Amino acid sequence: MTDDSWLVVIDPQTIFASPHSPWGSPSFPAAMANIRRLAEAFGDRVVVTRWLPTADRSTSWGDYFAAWPFADVPADDALYALVPDAAALSPRPTLDLPTFGKWGPQLQAIVGAAPRVVLCGVSTDCCVVSTALPAADAGARLTIAADACAGSTAENQAAALHVMGLYPPQLTISDTATVLAGR
Repeated sequence: MTDDSWLVVIDPQTIFASPHSPWGSPSFPAAMANIRRLAEAFGDRVVVTRWLPTADRSTSWGDYFAAWPFADVPADDALYALVPDAAALSPRPTLDLPTFGKWGPQLQAIVGAAPRVVLCGVSTDCCVVSTALPAADAGARLTIAADACAGSTAENQAAALHVMGLYPPQLTISDTATVLAGR
């Protein structure tokens, strides 16, 4: 990675971190330790995102929230707060979106049209992969810091990393130590 690369931290929120949440990832604590290391190295070139339940319920999101009623709470509910360790990762405001994937005009406006991005966060098998594939299609050069990602299960983590690994050279699977060594 170069000094002009960005770190994008996907959804380090209570709903994905808490062991009491149906969506809590058992690997979140280990991933968060690596996310903190990466954020320190990237300084002010860090973007943190949050998934918020603000999608239109007349769409398929209505079916989604019917299937997961515990998550159908107001966007300001404590479930959607950043975990304490994530609050100071970036000097920028969080990028809050009602979509799994965070790649789009808002993120592109921050990181640029053809950026180099290190992607990490949760859940690898949902929001991370949903961000990575459209970003690659748009011409971003992405490195997935696999040990700074948390999947819903170890099996789903491996499956998502396998899928993203099918997209070289746009997507490269790496780890925190390798990313840090390249800065």
